[in-house]
Amino acid sequence: MLYNLAVNLTRFQKRAIILSIDVFLIALSYGLARLIILGPVATLSLAPEVMLTLAALTGVGALLTALQGLHRIKLNAYEIQGMLETGSVALGLILAAVFAGIVFDSLHAPIQVAVVTGMFFAILSVSTRLTMRAGLREIYRRGHPRVAIVIYGAGQTGRQLAAALATDPSVKPVAFVDDDRRLQSLTIGGLRVHPPSDIDDLIARHHVRRIVLAIPSARPVTQQAIAGQLRTTGFEVHVLPSFADLVANSDRGLVDTKPLDMNKLMDRDLMEEELPGVSETYRARHILVTGAGGSIGSELCRQLLSCRPKQITLMDHGELALFEIERELRDIAPDIPIKAVLGSVCDAALVAEVLQNNSIDIVLHAAAYKHVHMVEENALEGMRNNVLGTKVIAEAARQAGVERFILVSSDKAVRPSSVMGASKRLAELVVQDLATRSTKTRFSMVRFGNVLGSSGSVIPLFTRQIRHGGPVTLTHSDVTRYFMTIPEAVRLVLLAGSFARGG
Repeated sequence: MLYNLAVNLTRFQKRAIILSIDVFLIALSYGLARLIILGPVATLSLAPEVMLTLAALTGVGALLTALQGLHRIKLNAYEIQGMLETGSVALGLILAAVFAGIVFDSLHAPIQVAVVTGMFFAILSVSTRLTMRAGLREIYRRGHPRVAIVIYGAGQTGRQLAAALATDPSVKPVAFVDDDRRLQSLTIGGLRVHPPSDIDDLIARHHVRRIVLAIPSARPVTQQAIAGQLRTTGFEVHVLPSFADLVANSDRGLVDTKPLDMNKLMDRDLMEEELPGVSETYRARHILVTGAGGSIGSELCRQLLSCRPKQITLMDHGELALFEIERELRDIAPDIPIKAVLGSVCDAALVAEVLQNNSIDIVLHAAAYKHVHMVEENALEGMRNNVLGTKVIAEAARQAGVERFILVSSDKAVRPSSVMGASKRLAELVVQDLATRSTKTRFSMVRFGNVLGSSGSVIPLFTRQIRHGGPVTLTHSDVTRYFMTIPEAVRLVLLAGSFARGG
């Protein structure tokens, strides 16, 4: 009922209520001042000069309040500036009371009563507004439940976020989390700062639904590592850029400072509950990932870390991509040995050496040229890398007695209409042939469709087009495509690799 009353009041009604309260507080302040300075007998006097003074004060106070716009300030926005304006109205009341007392001769001690009147009004007006603000917020909270969030990072960005959300009707910050011990146990902006070890307790105590990572000054790798750990709670994790980046870096734009969450874009869960655990297949194993610097290969490596393998060997012919994924994995899991091998899967001698020297148990073969147009324009190189490269590493895996070999394939291998699709189909045939002749290595293949957010996919393309002012291009208005996210695709690869019984 109170919520409906609060939201249904018109702006005029709200302003009239606030102005009426201020007029009443002026009269109350004047009466209290007379009571303290002149005693109860003089206070109860209804002499004409007293009533004239009271009328003058209320009139002047109402006028000053209107001129300052105090009655137009939203209660949720009443902060230090509003208090200063209240103080200026109180000062005006003091001057008016002195003048009225002299003119009407209603005060034996006009200065004292005038000063106390202004002081009482300032105290009562500020206290009343703050009390009403607190009550109004509580009414809104009960009428519109707010989502509890934890802010990870009690620095400048975190404090700015907490202040911005203090009056938000849908989100309620409940605590800060920070790994800086100097901040822990402090209270900042009304929120307690907790160590990261308290996150599970905070989630249970406050029914937290989201965690916001507000440490834009940290390295991206560090942010990703923390976000990965926080996602184990099962709740949404949002990474917040600094407010300065959002406003000042106009050349970057909001497209860059606020990356799209592909999982939200797909509007479905990540299948953690539907898929059984696959960790045991990869636990304590020596694993080789080819194409480790690519979008699929790099995500394979990240998810493999959670399986606690004995060692991950990364292989890629792109130096920068290999360097970046190696550094990222070492930061995320410094206790798991990571080895980077720069080279091509077409190099038979190098592949055999890698398999032998690292005692590889499982090969995840994700190295391939996948962009249809590029492979179409460079057909021979596409066939060499996708087909011969697969043949080289698959045969080497069989000769080395590798336990499992999983080929990452594509739906374009189904009745291929392009050189890229044909190359992937031929790679599948190579693996299928080896599967029939292998006595120890289990060969398997995984096909999936369009991966949302992978390099060269439609979302990064659209993002670049929007950033440059368009146009946004479509292959054809009648095209229907089926997408999965990179984590979904990788999880299915790992799952299929654990289920495969050969072929």
